[in-house]
Amino acid sequence: MDFSESSNIDFKSLKKVIGPRSDLKSLAETCVSFANAQGGAIIVGIEDRKSEPPRNQKIEQEVANKTISRLRDLTDSVGLLNPEIIVHENGGEYFKFVIHPSTRTIATTSTGKVFIRVTDNCVPVSGEELTNLAAEKSAFQWELVSVGRVTLEDADINQVTYFVEQIQNSKFVSDFIKEKSNEEILEFYQLITPDGFLTNLGIIWLGKANQRARLSYPLTVQYIVYNNLEEKIRKKDWHFHLHNPKELLVEIEKEAIELNYSTEISSGLFRKQLRNYPKEVIRELLINAIAHKRYTISGDIFIEVYPDRMVITNPGGLPLGITADNILHERHRRNPHLIQTLHDLGLMEGEGSGYDLIYEKLVREIKPLPIIESSINKTSVTVYSGVVDKEALEILEYISQHFKLSQKEYILLGLVASDKKILSTQLSYKLQLATEDRLRSWLGSLLDKSILTTRGIKKGTEYLLNPALFSQSKLNIVPTLKTIDKEQLKHLIIEYLKYNGERSKQEIHKHIKDVELSDIQKCLYALTKEGSLLPLGGRKNRTYKLAKKK
Repeated sequence: MDFSESSNIDFKSLKKVIGPRSDLKSLAETCVSFANAQGGAIIVGIEDRKSEPPRNQKIEQEVANKTISRLRDLTDSVGLLNPEIIVHENGGEYFKFVIHPSTRTIATTSTGKVFIRVTDNCVPVSGEELTNLAAEKSAFQWELVSVGRVTLEDADINQVTYFVEQIQNSKFVSDFIKEKSNEEILEFYQLITPDGFLTNLGIIWLGKANQRARLSYPLTVQYIVYNNLEEKIRKKDWHFHLHNPKELLVEIEKEAIELNYSTEISSGLFRKQLRNYPKEVIRELLINAIAHKRYTISGDIFIEVYPDRMVITNPGGLPLGITADNILHERHRRNPHLIQTLHDLGLMEGEGSGYDLIYEKLVREIKPLPIIESSINKTSVTVYSGVVDKEALEILEYISQHFKLSQKEYILLGLVASDKKILSTQLSYKLQLATEDRLRSWLGSLLDKSILTTRGIKKGTEYLLNPALFSQSKLNIVPTLKTIDKEQLKHLIIEYLKYNGERSKQEIHKHIKDVELSDIQKCLYALTKEGSLLPLGGRKNRTYKLAKKK
């Protein structure tokens, strides 16, 4: 067993259920959070950060039974299976019990509190979020419902054969699954029920066109292209239910020729083609739209292409607990079995890994990060084709040729290269980090390898590319004042005022290009405090001139 917490498994110390430190009320909250998501299992008897129970730990069946009995008293609409005592290979014992998902009602504690499982966290739900949770309940279980009573014999035999062959040939599937019979494979992926009827998910993958069309809200897509005046100049839609998700993805990529456009840029003596949108980003966003669509509400997936941007919109807001400000780190699944099939067929990297990939591919080409907007009814992601900073692009290419970096390091490096200089607080914001301390895992070896250097301390820490690294690289890097040292900038301001006389902050900023206004403001304050400058006028119309030497 993999002893690590996830969205559907949690580990608790035996002290949680017996002894003076027992806390069955918080354990009940964990059970409620599982029931309001996709269910899960709780392992009792494994200490925090341990991979096995204590060697001499023994558990009486009565202890496990009383725990379940008490949890049933402390919860409402939570289905708990009877506990199972398991003997670890080291001789120690622990017990496990399973929580069923509450398919029709919202699970609560006996005191009326509501929680939901997000990644490995138990998140409270209240106020308007309760409405969202009620809408999510049907979406959570939609995949497993069998409404049309379509038998496997009535399905498209070509689709059945094709799906099984893809699973058997997939490098992401274990031999244990590959060795199963065809029906067992389909049942493992929840495409058929034990009595042989296709689930909604089964109809999407294995059904005929007329069977897919009879789903309440089947998978449909519209592709629209606009010109500079935002007038529609081309439209293509997929409303005939001819394709399963993989075939639909391939068909969209073939038809969406505008997404394959590229721009030619010069690189030394050569010219290279750079796609407006990285291929991996398009694939990941399309897969996300299919995988996270809420199939219980009406609406098409829209792919809208403008001259400078692409917008992909799918029905249903972000899953509860996920926002545009934490999507890079939080993990929560609306259609877990669809996601599993997409992963095992090699179409997506897996739960939660998509936005890491999107960020990496965009920053490697010095393009803006995606803009995510979500309401209860829809989620849209906007990606700009972006104006490429050729110099920053050459820097990243040079680094990729000489250093082996992790995905996190590339993302952070791309953000620094794009801005030339960036505060630690700004980096934390862009990386959706709650505290600046978490930057360490993203910085990795960038400082140790002298790829980046720092300036300032604490919240004033700035990260910038190390100029010494590129001095021997033969890159034709144009100097910029954006990374100028504070003392040098102070001397530059004094020189400017020496020749131009009294000037305002805005006038100084206008003539000292590339330098941020906030940096000029800091230097003006420092020079005033030192007595080198004399401020004149009020705050709105303040000007500065050189102070007379004593």
